[in-house]
Amino acid sequence: MNITGYLVDKLEDPFGLLSGDRYEFFLDLDVDEEDELYSEKGVGLKIIFVSDENGQRLSQYHFFEKGTEKVLDFALEEDEEKLVLQFCKEHLEE
Repeated sequence: MNITGYLVDKLEDPFGLLSGDRYEFFLDLDVDEEDELYSEKGVGLKIIFVSDENGQRLSQYHFFEKGTEKVLDFALEEDEEKLVLQFCKEHLEE
């Protein structure tokens, strides 16, 4: 799995209920055809990333099929999660 593109938006908390900042990342992924996650339409990863007094972390995420936006029932492996977390940290304010 390789990250080939992304979009990031800061999420607004109009009522001020949440501490810290939240960001929504949409990652474009290049998935090997041999991988069970592979889709001909392409695969993306939607992430809610939190930056607060407790640090920076992935709050939630899900894979989706591009075009249909169908949620794919897969989880990140530990090494992939570290890679995605580092990517989000590096691309937070771009």
